[in-house]
Amino acid sequence: MESIDITERTFEFATRIVRLCQSLDKKGGISRTLQNQLLRSGTSIGANVEEAQSGQSKADFVSKIYIACKEARETRYWLRLLIATDIVPASKLDPLTKEASELVAILTSITKSARPR
Repeated sequence: MESIDITERTFEFATRIVRLCQSLDKKGGISRTLQNQLLRSGTSIGANVEEAQSGQSKADFVSKIYIACKEARETRYWLRLLIATDIVPASKLDPLTKEASELVAILTSITKSARPR
């Protein structure tokens, strides 16, 4: 499998989150509240990675990537909660949860390597 640039990977992840949230929106009730949280955090990852690309300094770059990593962790939390509460079957969310975990690992690595020693 060929390597995908982190900006493209986070964008693709965000599009998957948007599609999931569209289906949750139809359910209403508590699903809608969780959907709003998931939509915010899941799309924020890519937005922060994109902003980091034009950071004003190395510190600004690191800060934006760190925020993206935090958003990826939050997104993983909301996905796990949707599974644990039986709102969405695990089989449907496992690929997204796995991708969120991989994004956390990648963004953590970028943050560590970009920080001044």
